[in-house]
Amino acid sequence: MPIWFICRPLCGAAELGLIACGGRSKIMAEKTKKHHKHTEENADHNSEPLLNNSSTGVLLGKDCKYEKELSRLQVELVKLQEWIRHKGLRVVVLFEGRDAAGKGGAIKRISESLNPRVCRIVALGTPTEREKTQWYFQRYVPHLPAAGEMVLFDRSWYNRAGVEHVMGFCTEREYLEFMQSCPEFERMLVRSGIILIKYWFSVEQERRFQDRMDTPTKRWKLSPMDLESRKHWADYSRAKDEMFAVTDTKQVPWYVVNAEDKKCARLNVIRHLLSLIPYKDLTSEPLKLPALGKSKYVRPPIQEQNFIPEIYRQGRD
Repeated sequence: MPIWFICRPLCGAAELGLIACGGRSKIMAEKTKKHHKHTEENADHNSEPLLNNSSTGVLLGKDCKYEKELSRLQVELVKLQEWIRHKGLRVVVLFEGRDAAGKGGAIKRISESLNPRVCRIVALGTPTEREKTQWYFQRYVPHLPAAGEMVLFDRSWYNRAGVEHVMGFCTEREYLEFMQSCPEFERMLVRSGIILIKYWFSVEQERRFQDRMDTPTKRWKLSPMDLESRKHWADYSRAKDEMFAVTDTKQVPWYVVNAEDKKCARLNVIRHLLSLIPYKDLTSEPLKLPALGKSKYVRPPIQEQNFIPEIYRQGRD
């Protein structure tokens, strides 16, 4: 019987009872085997025609240039966007992982060429006092997509399984309730027709943290909570393992992204995302621009308008 199915009453759930008592190894071993099995099934089901030599890998700088490959994949993302609009699909993509893992950079590269009315980014802050009294998933539900939309969550409801659990921002009962409810909540979303995709960015943090400390334009990314979390590295690791043991289901699996190299991670996650949603090229024929109708317009004197100072000008050779 699948593990997610036996998570029923809060105090009687076999799996959650094992987690609460510390007996995690058997659960995780079984989940690891199931994860490999359904990952292989997905690989067989989803064709990835974007690169011919995908079986041997592609070396950046040798087989392709990062900027050129990113641009090519972003063109494919535009095609996917148009297919989502045309078919009225509802797509949710979760980006989770440790601090400084590169989630924001990947989200930026996915969304920067897309229509913000179709592809929205959701990055919620700390819950308000009112939100803390709501059903836990309630603050996320209003951000779910309507027909023809894709929503990218920069962190999501999995905060409860991670930072809230490790740092003591929720009670043990609230944590166990989440671990019981989350798989059912996600299956409910899938049954409603939402395409739900979950990515976990895996990275060794030390080098990224040091880079942010040394770079003034990145230092703002380090919050006091990020620095405090360094003391709880092992606790976060255990919390992630427990979260995967319960929420890495066949219906909504976790996809792990090796994010040690940020550029490779961005390309890999975009390519994988494209492979999960079959789409067709709906690119329209090239448009012909009509001539501008300037003949009936007289521009007011430029001196009457407030131009900003032109400190920078285009240089000439």
